[in-house]
Amino acid sequence: MREIRWAVLGTGVIANEMAAALKKNGRNISAVGNRTQEKAVAFAEKYGIEKVYDDFHEMFIDPDIDVIYITTPHNTHIEFMKQAIRNGKHVLVEKSITLNSSELEEAIAHAKEHGVVIGEAMTIYHMPIYKKLREILGSGKLGKVNLITLNFGSFKDYDMSNRFFNRKLAGGAMLDIGVYALSFIRYFMSSKPDQILSQMKPAPTGVDEQAGLLLTNPDGQMASVMLSLHSKQPKRGMVSCEKGYIEIMEYPRAWEAVITYTESGEKEVVKAGEHADALAYELADMEQAIGGDADCMYLSYTKDVMDLMTEFRKEWGLKYPEEE
Repeated sequence: MREIRWAVLGTGVIANEMAAALKKNGRNISAVGNRTQEKAVAFAEKYGIEKVYDDFHEMFIDPDIDVIYITTPHNTHIEFMKQAIRNGKHVLVEKSITLNSSELEEAIAHAKEHGVVIGEAMTIYHMPIYKKLREILGSGKLGKVNLITLNFGSFKDYDMSNRFFNRKLAGGAMLDIGVYALSFIRYFMSSKPDQILSQMKPAPTGVDEQAGLLLTNPDGQMASVMLSLHSKQPKRGMVSCEKGYIEIMEYPRAWEAVITYTESGEKEVVKAGEHADALAYELADMEQAIGGDADCMYLSYTKDVMDLMTEFRKEWGLKYPEEE
């Protein structure tokens, strides 16, 4: 089987991490495109990429490309996805994969029609530590998962024109960092939450600056989340079970967890994978999905999470220009 050929749309932080991840494994991006061609040229020179498109739209019809990684702002994803899909390209999309549930449903339908794989670049579904913790929970030694609590707080400059607070760029805590927390919850819950409550503090632009979320699923499992874009918090996750609890720091790209067993008080440190290889794990699973194992991209979880984010924003009356 020949090597899968990747193109990347965008030249920001994530695109650089993707290039570095492929390089580490003796691979390279085949082509790059960007709205500003000068940036694409500089990116190609930095990583030794052979092809730079004069017009980035050319990547969607390039017969030499198998899969495109879309790393542009959230509100641009759906149109780029549709262009790639209808030209037979597989698509990996930076989180959040779309703005809302209806866009994602449209993309899924298009992908099914054209026989291609789409996936969200959600690190939590691909880091080895989470697969290891799933195995431990599956063994029954901790009993049933009862409660999940999560924090994620960034301290972004209070500049309403930057992408984190800019409504025209689909800013706000939910789509930028809340997606990690909700993906963590969905990964460890036995079913999708069907009851939600929330409070939200808007930024001056109207996007969600801070939010508190409560979720419960039909199996009685509960979760709470605190998100903030202008108040630093640790990226901390805790999964409480009948016989102990799991603590995970830096959970978006975790490599280590600590399990405390309730009865004995014993602590067990579990390690798997490397923080620095987060993008490499995503790319490897995407290639595995293209090879036939589509489940390894957890698209059903991506859909569940997008449904939840859409419902929370509906509660808040938060719409982006594309949704009006």
